[in-house]
Amino acid sequence: MTGLAVILLIVGIVLLLLGVFVQTVQFLLYVGIILIVIGIIAWLMKFIRRQA
Repeated sequence: MTGLAVILLIVGIVLLLLGVFVQTVQFLLYVGIILIVIGIIAWLMKFIRRQA
């Protein structure tokens, strides 16, 4: 689960940067944001489960 969250965060950040720098590929910005949010949620779920 941790590896998946890290991979999602890295891919999300890369796509976010590509979406910002390349205006013709605007949808990558939204895909990057969605992947970053999913990665953060996965990390938070793991952190909360570890605390309980």
